[in-house]
Amino acid sequence: MDFGTKLKELRKQNGFTQQQLAERIGVTKSVISFYELKERAPSPDILIKLAYVFHVSTDFLLGIERGKTIDVSGLEDDDIKAIQLIVDRLRRKK
Repeated sequence: MDFGTKLKELRKQNGFTQQQLAERIGVTKSVISFYELKERAPSPDILIKLAYVFHVSTDFLLGIERGKTIDVSGLEDDDIKAIQLIVDRLRRKK
């Protein structure tokens, strides 16, 4: 999946309009539209901001890796272990 399609999909999954996403990362609505239409590519700074907003890696946005990441910063070690257990169990279900 290309960057523009992935961006649009993530934006919709997270319930953002183009305007709302643009405001969150400090660009105009038309810039988001250009990205989604594959008419422009984001700068490294914007790519990092998008990754932060969607809680994914820049590699994921660029199609380099398939997985998503979960931001566990601020959680206690026991909470992180509990999340890891849930993820492991879900993977075994498949």
